Amino acid sequence: MKSSSPTHKKLTKDSSTEPTENDIAHRNWMLKYPSALASFEKITSYAKGKKVVLFLDYDGTLSPIVDNPDQAFMSNHMRLAVKNVAKYFPTAIISGRSRDKVLEFVGLTELYYAGSHGMDIMGPVRPNTNGHTNCIRSTDKQGKEVNLFQPASEFLPMIDEVFRSLVDITKEIEGATVENNKFCVSVHYRNVDEKSWTTIAESVHDIMKNYPRLRLTHGRKVLEVRPVLNWDKGKAVEFLLESLGLSNSDNVLPIYVGDDRTDEDAFKVLREGNRGCGILVSSAPKESNAFYSLRDPSEVLEFLKSLVIWKKASALQM
Repeated sequence: MKSSSPTHKKLTKDSSTEPTENDIAHRNWMLKYPSALASFEKITSYAKGKKVVLFLDYDGTLSPIVDNPDQAFMSNHMRLAVKNVAKYFPTAIISGRSRDKVLEFVGLTELYYAGSHGMDIMGPVRPNTNGHTNCIRSTDKQGKEVNLFQPASEFLPMIDEVFRSLVDITKEIEGATVENNKFCVSVHYRNVDEKSWTTIAESVHDIMKNYPRLRLTHGRKVLEVRPVLNWDKGKAVEFLLESLGLSNSDNVLPIYVGDDRTDEDAFKVLREGNRGCGILVSSAPKESNAFYSLRDPSEVLEFLKSLVIWKKASALQM
């Protein structure tokens, strides 16, 4: 349960004399996952003449990782960048958070939202729902008509029951928080003393024994309970591309930007058949199905701005 969050190394005047093993490892990693900013011209060369579709994780990608998950606010600069990029490319936020929570954080109604790791998808109503029987008409809090896709609806009562049990067993553990993300439950231990991490893990595992239709996954200092269902962020990407009528087109370039293990399912979908471009947000070397990397949300911001500038310049050349 050790954190997979990147560490930040301070450079001193003497640190440039001889490269350390970590320096060499990071250099080799960057060769395998080059910066999406440094490789921007290469990425846009792939995108030339194609329709770009943008998929973005939230925590650690659009917002920094923070101690209190309820305070993972994105900056106004990032919000403006996302708003601008959505003017030119279909844009979706795919998060482990509940759909309503991510929408509240982002505050942009023109986007597609896939919460609970893609198990709760909202987007504008389309005349053709592509035959998906789980697409239903509904309205959001602003009264706007939307399409909803919820492949795990039958699990809702079970998820609520587990949420209440997890709240009860963790209430005595200082710093532990339990978040109900509608179709999954997150147990955050970032603020818990390391000595109690094992206690949290054992408590969660004990509860999970009673729910064989649910599974436990690990994130960045978070334990997540999800339905045993063949659905993940990669499936959400495929569903959204199909909903947009772009799943079987050679003239489409999906770009997915994310930082967590759960984003690997989406990276894998795009890597298979060289269908798109996965960009891992990380300053620490780790294996990934992505093609490129960005260090942190500040570089994500620059990447989004660059996409808008490139699109505007391309339009002027036409």
